[in-house]
Amino acid sequence: MTQDAVAELLSSNLLYILLAILIIIAIFKAIQIVPQSEQHVVERFGRLHSVLGPGINMIVPFLDKVAHRISILERQLPTASQDAITKDNVLVQVDSSVFYRIVQPEKTVYRIRDIDGAIATTVAGIVRAEMGKMDLDEVQSNRAQLIQTIKNSVEDAVDNWGIEVTRAEILDVNLDQATRDAMLQQLNAERARRAHVTEAEGQKRAVELNADAELYAAEQIAKARRIAADAEAYATSVVARAIADNGLEAAQYQVALKQVEALNKLGASPSSSTILVPANALEAFGNAFSMLKGKA
Repeated sequence: MTQDAVAELLSSNLLYILLAILIIIAIFKAIQIVPQSEQHVVERFGRLHSVLGPGINMIVPFLDKVAHRISILERQLPTASQDAITKDNVLVQVDSSVFYRIVQPEKTVYRIRDIDGAIATTVAGIVRAEMGKMDLDEVQSNRAQLIQTIKNSVEDAVDNWGIEVTRAEILDVNLDQATRDAMLQQLNAERARRAHVTEAEGQKRAVELNADAELYAAEQIAKARRIAADAEAYATSVVARAIADNGLEAAQYQVALKQVEALNKLGASPSSSTILVPANALEAFGNAFSMLKGKA
């Protein structure tokens, strides 16, 4: 084989080898494997062409280029502190943070340069605006509502940036020392007021219970007197009926009973050893005894 033939064979083999290498390189460039946590932005001649999702993707080698590899994992902005003035003119320092993730990389890449800085600035402005609509007491008691309002406002503001705000947090609301002292005095005054109110209500309740007890006692006394009066009236009616049935003799019999009872009581008194009675009283007692004997 001549030298010319050898040279021609070598040149043809080299051409095939170069062509094979070129084909292998083109295949490698055409195949793009995207991780699960990323999306790739592809440009063709410097313009947006497509967005590659996770998995195996094909592009045109030497024409298409992966210009941006964007992580779609959820991100957290660093905790930011900003001053704000509430509706009742109290200066507070609010510590806030935002969680977000990129859902449309083409918007994030071509519409905003520093996405973290832009979101932080937006959150600071929204926090100041929302705090200015609420009193300090409302900020402390309605923090969950405030967080939801801030989240919704941030979502509306960053809608054109291709991101999704997953959560917003108000980590702390700090007050200056003078405001803290004033709030402490107010709290102590409120506690003292509640204690006085409770004491006054207790005294009022005690007076009401005493009045109820006195009223109950008066009602029971009146009830007892009414029962005694009814009994006496009943006894009187019985005597009257006996007189009506038996005439004067029944009345004299009742008077005799009363006289004997009075004499017994007088004789049973320890301070009385001698009893003086009028002469006519003895006659009355004799009549009473004879009547009692006759009744027996």
